[in-house]
Amino acid sequence: MNIVCSPSGIVSPFRPGQGIMDIAGAGFEGISLELAMCCSGHELEHFGEESQKEKEKEEQQNALDRGIKKFPPISEHPQGMSRFFEKMLGSCREKNLHVFVMTAPSLPRDTKREDMVPVLKSLHEEAIRYCKSLGCSYLVIRPLTYVRGSEKLWQLNREYYLGLADLAKDHGVMILLENQFVLRNGQAVRGACSDETAAARWVDELNREAGEERFGFCMNVGVLSLCGQSMYEFAVTMGQRIKAVILGDCDGYHEGYMLPFTSVCSGQPRTDWLSLIRGLRRIGFDGQMILNMSDTAAVFSPLLRPQLMALAKAVAEYFKWQVQIEELLKKYDSIVLFGAGNMCRNYMKCYGETYPPLFTCDNNERIWGTTFCGLEVKPPEALKGLPETCGIFICNIYYREIEKQLRDMGINHIEFFNDEYMPTFYFDRLKGV
Repeated sequence: MNIVCSPSGIVSPFRPGQGIMDIAGAGFEGISLELAMCCSGHELEHFGEESQKEKEKEEQQNALDRGIKKFPPISEHPQGMSRFFEKMLGSCREKNLHVFVMTAPSLPRDTKREDMVPVLKSLHEEAIRYCKSLGCSYLVIRPLTYVRGSEKLWQLNREYYLGLADLAKDHGVMILLENQFVLRNGQAVRGACSDETAAARWVDELNREAGEERFGFCMNVGVLSLCGQSMYEFAVTMGQRIKAVILGDCDGYHEGYMLPFTSVCSGQPRTDWLSLIRGLRRIGFDGQMILNMSDTAAVFSPLLRPQLMALAKAVAEYFKWQVQIEELLKKYDSIVLFGAGNMCRNYMKCYGETYPPLFTCDNNERIWGTTFCGLEVKPPEALKGLPETCGIFICNIYYREIEKQLRDMGINHIEFFNDEYMPTFYFDRLKGV
């Protein structure tokens, strides 16, 4: 799984050095290039309007007066994409940051334009060519949404996507559809590809007509949250069609991209992370995990940005660890648990048969020699003779304290286990353990 950071809200395309340095300094190895940075939804919505042309002329003149290079509208000159991002991608190369995913320009959620297909197609064709030049394999192209009725919507998008298929094939690019919402009187309602069964059918039909796997899916977590959908059901239904996941928090009412776990009310998350992690774990997701926290980044002082980015990387790694926890269990020839309590009990309920531990141990000497959930409870000293191929999984919330204890004993093959997002667990809690 690749952890990918969106530069939106973090990097200025015209002076990208500090933003790229912060992303790379946090340990990210790749970015998702958001082409909306050079061609916004607002620009597309007002394409061709006289007032917009006058505004652009005024901006061009103001930029010249200030000695700043002003690019002509990308909507009118798609070939200017590469020049627009030249400095930014130069900084990426210096920091060894790769472009793993690209997101194409799109119209606003509440667009009224029905005449933009030729403009969008020109932009999206250029984006496909740009992907190849950067060695990027995935391009997210949002479905067209301006017609109503499921069959009309499908026929409109079928024709549009298949019209890009040959070019995408020639350039080795997979086009990813994305679940959408639309705004009706200011209210977010489900849009194209928001129904998981229909979205799966769209991808399968497009691939069938393309004669190969040329289309996949990008699952937008924030959109699912806004639409009140089960992320577990969506992920399980879409399965291996999901090649990328956009990870971001929102308040459940407005579109936004915040650092995960930061939108809370009365101590409860607005986003159903339990459903998301369970779903991605169930399908064995191993694609592109795109962290988009543009709104959070935008309000943090640049002085705090390095610390924010370090936290963001840790959060993304946490999601990766949770989703791939079974891969971690498979890594070892044998397993021992540390902790004879609630977390151990949940481990045994979920994984005890598939990955049976040799035993568990605990610091409580009163229970040494007893059994817990069918496991013998041994003292920590029993861990010293275990080979490196045996993973010691700490099943206790005092992770760092116990880890230090074990490392002081000369034990290094240590892992953490966590039962917050298990497929099932005990609802009752044992007292005094």
